Amino acid sequence: MATISLESLDLAALLCSRVCHDVISPVGAIVNGLEVLEDDSDASMRDFALDLIQKSAKQASARLQFARLAFGAAGSAGASIDLGDAEQVARGLFLDDKISFSWSSPRLLFPKNRVKLLLNLIMTATSAIPRGGSISVTVTGDADACAFIILAKGLNARIPAHAEALLAGNSENGTVDAHGIQTYYAGMIARASHMDVRFSIDGDEVTIKAETA
Repeated sequence: MATISLESLDLAALLCSRVCHDVISPVGAIVNGLEVLEDDSDASMRDFALDLIQKSAKQASARLQFARLAFGAAGSAGASIDLGDAEQVARGLFLDDKISFSWSSPRLLFPKNRVKLLLNLIMTATSAIPRGGSISVTVTGDADACAFIILAKGLNARIPAHAEALLAGNSENGTVDAHGIQTYYAGMIARASHMDVRFSIDGDEVTIKAETA
């Protein structure tokens, strides 16, 4: 394993690529729906197109709101974020029926970076259950000393490939691509917010636990 060395410009570019990857699918579906409305006069097809546009617009909006909190500045330096807001944007990721989602936490203000870490770990957890299943999030403690427990359960659950190395800032060749940048970024936030992150697996359930170091 080698320590990843990444220039700030490359980090910004890779994170932008990741955000674009997440929103391009629903935006593309909106475009397809609009083309159907323009070219097809069949009532059932127009209803289908309108439904597709509505669902895709909600999905695109939800993913952008999530990205704004998980990757963006989210206020000035040292700002705090309401865990209720974090829950709202997290639930937006799970608008379809592939993954059921539950959340349990106090309604408190947490440091910005710790909320960003929590959201990024939730995103990592979705990769642990590629066939779908359930994700549950539990937050305990307060802004000074806290713990996050994320349980991802589903058929063929697995610790995402290279996730532990990327969180530690390492890879086989010392580089990271747009696919792995989100997990690498989560590791950067964990270190900045003095949180220790660990993975474990038991059968079809993966546990991601983060706690103040």
